Amino acid sequence: MLDITRLISRAGRVATGVDRVELAYLRHLTTCPEPLFCIVRTTLGYVLLTGDGLAAVTARISGDVPWGPPDMMAVLARRKPVPVRQAESDLRRFALARCRPRRLGDMLERYVPKGVAYLNTGHSNLSERMLWTLRHRVQARITVLIHDTIPLDFPQFQRPGTLARFRALLRRVRAGADLIICNSYHTKENVARHMQGWGDVPPLIVAHLGVEVAKAGVLAQGVMPKSLYFVALGTIEPRKGHDLLLDIWQEMTREKGPDTPQLLIIGRRGWNNDAVFARLDALPKDGLVKEMAGLTDGAVCALLAKSAGLLFPSHAEGFGLPPIEAAALGVPVLCSDLAVIHEVLGDIPVYVSATERYQWKQGIESLLKGRKSGNISNVEGGFIPPTWDDHFKIILRFT
Repeated sequence: MLDITRLISRAGRVATGVDRVELAYLRHLTTCPEPLFCIVRTTLGYVLLTGDGLAAVTARISGDVPWGPPDMMAVLARRKPVPVRQAESDLRRFALARCRPRRLGDMLERYVPKGVAYLNTGHSNLSERMLWTLRHRVQARITVLIHDTIPLDFPQFQRPGTLARFRALLRRVRAGADLIICNSYHTKENVARHMQGWGDVPPLIVAHLGVEVAKAGVLAQGVMPKSLYFVALGTIEPRKGHDLLLDIWQEMTREKGPDTPQLLIIGRRGWNNDAVFARLDALPKDGLVKEMAGLTDGAVCALLAKSAGLLFPSHAEGFGLPPIEAAALGVPVLCSDLAVIHEVLGDIPVYVSATERYQWKQGIESLLKGRKSGNISNVEGGFIPPTWDDHFKIILRFT
């Protein structure tokens, strides 16, 4: 039984890395011989899916079929975005069963086999009610994937209330899970460090996430830059270090003028970053720094593949997808000196301290010279990223 609460709650939005993980689990588990159930916590209660109903919802989550219209009950969720109301309406149309929160145990006992393997990869719906009901009403084996402990380790980058909510979530997972999947050894060390202060730690296993590099898509006219450019890829939030890149480009523009390469900042806007948002809003339309949001995977791939390099000045990551995707494309990577990037990519990137602006500028200049001289890749011999098949071979041995 896979929990897809996060996917439904984010219907209509550009998928994040965590969303893509939940979708990868959904797609893989539908190919397994074991019967699959999916559960969702919606505005009005819980919905259980299986069989043809689950196949219909999966097609809509994947974008192969559009969501249907909101039903009569969607008016009770009027504060939620229209795509979420549409998604929740389709859940009700295709449900095997649904219930109000207090009847969750009764619904699970009626439809779900005892000892079911419950998987949660999205950090959503891990409430006391959910975990207690799974444990005591259907004797479920509970497995949770933890992506990182960044809210506890870097509270200065979080929105108000995130720290307390995440600490409470991690404590519930420690008390209620039979197994915890970590996306890296770096995450495993951090999870164990935090949980040890609260009691016994459940078994922890490491399975690197699969990385699916999209095929380069066709770009709209005028999107591909005419000159050399670098790419910064990821949500625009404080820990990603966009402020450092904006400072560097401001300085380079003063020094080089029109010879300055372009910088493409690709990603949606996040939170707690008003100063950076203001700087982005003030950028000239035809300037050297361009903000791009809402691009397809194919468009991102096309821009990244033709770039002089990926710049990734992040202060913290649980896994770090953009550098892995860039390396898989043979694109040079200049990134922060993070343990998890070393773990997955070894000596492929050029590593720089996240706060050393001079080193970043020198690294950018070096990549620029390499591109101009024809040495466009620092990924020798071809890098093969982790695959989802490898991931599931590990986790399905334990769940």
